[in-house]
Amino acid sequence: QVQLVASGGGLVQAGGSLRLSCAASGRTFVGYTMGWFRQAPGKEREFVAGIDWNGGSDYDDSVKGRFTISRDNVKNTVSLQMNSLKPEDTAVYFCAAGVVHSSRSGEYNYWGQGTQVTVSS
Repeated sequence: QVQLVASGGGLVQAGGSLRLSCAASGRTFVGYTMGWFRQAPGKEREFVAGIDWNGGSDYDDSVKGRFTISRDNVKNTVSLQMNSLKPEDTAVYFCAAGVVHSSRSGEYNYWGQGTQVTVSS
C-alpha cells in the first residue's frame, strides 16, 4: 500500500519558518518527481514546488527565494523548508509523487493526507 505521510505543519508568526517533511513508502519511487501543493479555504489546490529524481527543482513565483524543496532518495523523503512566511501562505500543504515533472496536480499519482500551516500576522 502506497503511503505519503506529511508532517511538520503548525502555527507560526509572519516572518517565521517551518519545515515540512513527507515520508513515502509502499513502492519504489525511483524516477518519480516529488511535489508540494497547497490549498487554502475556498481556493483551488495550487503548486508550490517540485523536485525530480536528479534534484532539479522548480517553484511557484509566490514562494521563490523563500521556500526550498529537497529530497533524500535513499530514505524516500521530501522536505520543504519555508522561510519568511506570510499570512497568505496559510493553507493545507500536500506532498505528492508523480512520474511526470509537472506543476499540474493531475499529473501526480500519489498524495499525502496534508498538513496545516497557519501564519499569523
